[in-house]
Amino acid sequence: MKILHLDTNHPLLIQQLNGLGFTNDENYTASKEVIEQDIHQYHGCIIRSRFNIDKQFLDAATNLKFIGRVGAGLENIDCDYAQQKGIKLIAAPEGNRNAVGEHSLAMLLSLFNKLNKADKEVREGQWLREANRGIELDGKTVGLIGYGNMGKAFAKKLRGFDVNVLCYDIKPKVGDANAIQVSLEELQEKADVLSLHTPETPLTINIVDSNFINAFKKSFWLINTARGKSVVTQDLVSALKSGKILGAGLDVLEYEKSSFENLFSSKMPEVLESLMSAENVILTPHVAGWTVESKEKLAQTIVDKIKIEFCYL
Repeated sequence: MKILHLDTNHPLLIQQLNGLGFTNDENYTASKEVIEQDIHQYHGCIIRSRFNIDKQFLDAATNLKFIGRVGAGLENIDCDYAQQKGIKLIAAPEGNRNAVGEHSLAMLLSLFNKLNKADKEVREGQWLREANRGIELDGKTVGLIGYGNMGKAFAKKLRGFDVNVLCYDIKPKVGDANAIQVSLEELQEKADVLSLHTPETPLTINIVDSNFINAFKKSFWLINTARGKSVVTQDLVSALKSGKILGAGLDVLEYEKSSFENLFSSKMPEVLESLMSAENVILTPHVAGWTVESKEKLAQTIVDKIKIEFCYL
């Protein structure tokens, strides 16, 4: 079986696939249109987020048996059409869930203790102790929307704190010893912190809008390490200004490109400028799952799943 690699990944991915008897070709620079001319030669392709694998691409891939996504989500693939064509879709949420859990916790603690603000002030020669008095996580209620690999990883990290952890998910009976599953209404009634751990689907795009935010009984803190399009930036900025949202830790933004490699190609939107100037907002460039360890674990997860499905064909 021949596999085409469309993005660079940890070297073990190709090394181990070679060892399993697969033929591996690499093409990290050609356009999607050029790749479509050659994809019929391959039985598998492996991608991160370089471009969308759409109907046109899949129609050209007449011999494709699987697509491996070295990451958690599959939103850059036309999953329904791929499955209609009998193409196996392989993702690797197990590979970076720990990294996402740690990053979510780091953002939350940094917000509570004003670490980004205090660091900036000290570097500027300001020593403002009272203005940087923090709050403690103990005694708070943390609400998680989405309780799959990422949500469960964050809940596990919270076990060391005296907190109540609630989760809401469209799937029933996903709660466990680390989080009590509740209705969305109960989560909005009780949460002091909201953390998003959902994939990008029609159900989650723009889910955090003004109506959603105002349904919370208390002012709350927002963490988003999931997908940028889940949050309506204009409504978030308004809620930060009104105090309904006390602070936000955002690893993803509504305006980032679908490849996740760039923020935007044109002039920065005015609402994004407001977000970037807020002292109670922490921003990172879609790196919550982007650690030295997760790079290796993501690749290993893909290899292991390909081996189970295809190494004996």
